[in-house]
Amino acid sequence: MTERVTVWQCIGCGRIEAPQPCIGVCQDRKVELVYATEHDEALTRLALARRQLKAFEALVRRFASTTPREGEWEHSYRALQDQARRALAALASDAQVLDRPAPTDGGTGAA
Repeated sequence: MTERVTVWQCIGCGRIEAPQPCIGVCQDRKVELVYATEHDEALTRLALARRQLKAFEALVRRFASTTPREGEWEHSYRALQDQARRALAALASDAQVLDRPAPTDGGTGAA
């Protein structure tokens, strides 16, 4: 879960609870910040969700626009099932990549 930090930021000079050269119009406002790594992870998850939506939308469009020939409904149904299974497998592998723990620096403190 992304943790938000509330800080004060000057709307004039941009100072965030730290000395900055002031241009004389300082007025503090509360702002909420998140860690860049958490923001990046959220963007990555959003991209995955968009890929999933696109894949499912394509499958539903094919299903909605397919009219099997007389007596061929089962063949069409099985083909759509196979496509759905392939899409689910691809999306599952994408999700597994996101759920892997991030590499660490081995406790050395190096970035």
